Amino acid sequence: MRTLMLLITLWLGMQPAAAQNPADLLQSGPMVGYAEMREVMLWVQTTRPAIVFFAYWPEGQPDSVHYTDMYETRKEEAWTAHLVADEVEPGRTYEYQLYLNKQPVKLAWPARFKTPPLWQWRTDPPEFTVATGSCAYINEPPYDRPGRPYGGEYEIFTSIYEQHPDIMLWLGDNTYLREADWFSWTGIVKRYTHTRSLPEMQPLLANAANYAIWDDHEYGPNDADRTYVHKDKTLRAFQLFWGNPSYGLPGACGPNGITSYFQWGDVDFFLLDNRWFRPPNDCKTCEKTILGKEQLEWLIEALAASKATFKLVAVGGQVLNTVERWETWANLAPEERNYLLGRLAAEGVRNVIFLTGDRHHTELSKFVNEQGWTVYDLTSSPLTSSSGPRDEVNKLRVPGTLVTRRNFVTLTFSGPRKQRTCTLRCFDAQGNELWQYVIEAE
Repeated sequence: MRTLMLLITLWLGMQPAAAQNPADLLQSGPMVGYAEMREVMLWVQTTRPAIVFFAYWPEGQPDSVHYTDMYETRKEEAWTAHLVADEVEPGRTYEYQLYLNKQPVKLAWPARFKTPPLWQWRTDPPEFTVATGSCAYINEPPYDRPGRPYGGEYEIFTSIYEQHPDIMLWLGDNTYLREADWFSWTGIVKRYTHTRSLPEMQPLLANAANYAIWDDHEYGPNDADRTYVHKDKTLRAFQLFWGNPSYGLPGACGPNGITSYFQWGDVDFFLLDNRWFRPPNDCKTCEKTILGKEQLEWLIEALAASKATFKLVAVGGQVLNTVERWETWANLAPEERNYLLGRLAAEGVRNVIFLTGDRHHTELSKFVNEQGWTVYDLTSSPLTSSSGPRDEVNKLRVPGTLVTRRNFVTLTFSGPRKQRTCTLRCFDAQGNELWQYVIEAE
């Protein structure tokens, strides 16, 4: 019987691609990764080896089709593929089609991507919308803690998709490694695959440019730091499952985390790593740092050099919250926090908005520095993890912005070049608006 089954398996493996159902080969995705004026990253994960490529064309012009290169997925890369659509023009919307083993895969939702517009010296900056959130726990009972399920309300991803954001910015804890996952490549890949395969997530992945940072739960164990022995493995997994434009500080020799940067319209996005360089929280003789000196100085200099109207800085833990509790910056590295804010004031950097997660509640914090410029910290959490009331008193919280249930936030940038605004809108998991706040560029 074992010999017969082996022969059948070998025979099936030799059948032509047309004899296979391409939908059976799709594990998760497709996903749009980074989007630039001249190229867009497209991602997919298969269930086993498969030849992958994408066709794409300007919206409404299927006769003007282009193709990515082909790639065969491999087990050592978690059956993932990153392919580049490199025949695109700025400011266009494209439709695309996934092919597995040369057969088109039929999706139950549209598949589109956008390229940033070329507006400089031509028009006012474009209007566009960023959706953001953190802490996406997807239940798997055999590996969850006993008791009430920690994750839920997965329809939140449908609600985000229905806002039709241009960008989805994932603010960390985008998956939750469990005890069974922390110490092996097999466990790490299984957890990433389980989270990424959530059905409700797929339309959002396929239609917005997805960028991500990490926090402790996809980096390693709870509150993980630079001592985590398998951070090289979780870095590799992060690179395989996301499509950021770069990973690590410019010019670094060897792996050094997930730090990155991109631009859309008149907004610069700085993606920071709050795990790779930090010492253990309980180390009594270590220098207290979240970012590490090299990353901190790069951030300050990059912000000083930025010509963007708004500068969005994505980092896992809260920057402005004044409460000295858990993993707030005020609790773990107050001197580094004060140094960063002081340097921003000294450099005259305006219109900085920190985007943070981790805390399982949402709030907007507002700080006016010694030069009179306002710095904001938008904390958006959780997406699907459990949340709860917070009894802490954040002295910088904007009244009416505390949310203690599952939610997400959108940021819409609009207006003429010299009168730009950023409109924040917070929604619950069902898509009901909870609050709105407008930030005017200074």
